[in-house]
Amino acid sequence: MNVMSRKFNQLIQLFNEKLKIILSISFGIFLFILFFQPFTIEKFDFNDRLLFIAGFAVIVFLAMFLVRIVLPWAFKKRNLAGDDPVFNSYMEGLLILVLCSVALTFYLRYVGSVNIYFYTVFKVTLISFVPPVILKIYDDYNMLVRINESLASERNSIQNQIEKYEEEILNKSIDFASDTGSETLSLTVAELVFVQSADNYVEIVFSEGGIIRKKVIRSTLKSTENLLKQYPNFIRVHRTCIVNLHHIEKLHHGAGGQWITLKGFEEKIPVSRQYLLKLKEALLP
Repeated sequence: MNVMSRKFNQLIQLFNEKLKIILSISFGIFLFILFFQPFTIEKFDFNDRLLFIAGFAVIVFLAMFLVRIVLPWAFKKRNLAGDDPVFNSYMEGLLILVLCSVALTFYLRYVGSVNIYFYTVFKVTLISFVPPVILKIYDDYNMLVRINESLASERNSIQNQIEKYEEEILNKSIDFASDTGSETLSLTVAELVFVQSADNYVEIVFSEGGIIRKKVIRSTLKSTENLLKQYPNFIRVHRTCIVNLHHIEKLHHGAGGQWITLKGFEEKIPVSRQYLLKLKEALLP
């Protein structure tokens, strides 16, 4: 009973997934034949003609129902297909085309008493070609939607990982010490704004509780740069200055060259041409 119930639920699920598009295509075929009247039908009055045209929609519906719902369910029931499609999209479309063409031709001849000529068969084939084409477009669209959702989910996951990594980096501690060892300063990566040289000293600009502060220690910018190399947040923008990317507000261009502005800091930081390209790459989202 559990197996039967599971298989029945699979059929219901397939029916719910495919019903809307199948009904839409069938109704579209009905409206097309009703308004454009591609076949001459003289034996019916108006009401019977409506029923006869509705038969076209029913035939198209049954063909799609058989190929899109019944056959996949039947093959899965015999464990021949697993989760893979029973037919590829082209084979499925060919089956629907053949079933619709043959069934509609017989329907015209034996129910509508329409004489079958080559042109009649040609029109039947064109009408029968519409359902598989629309189904193919519909399936491709749904596949693209699923791919887009998968990529969006993957992007969000990667973005979360990046943000987590950046947060870990920003909380890491940096210990500055003067050449003589008499002065030390410990900051997190997030607190350090930039470092600039001042003759035999370096000026360390940092944020403490939202307030910009400065401290000068005896050291060289080269040794400071070597200290900061292990942290990806820092980039040299000038021969005299190393900046924390986390604090950069905007890169500016003007007649006097290029410079950057920092969040909460009024002074302009000059950017040398030799560091400009690397800075632009680092600022890309």
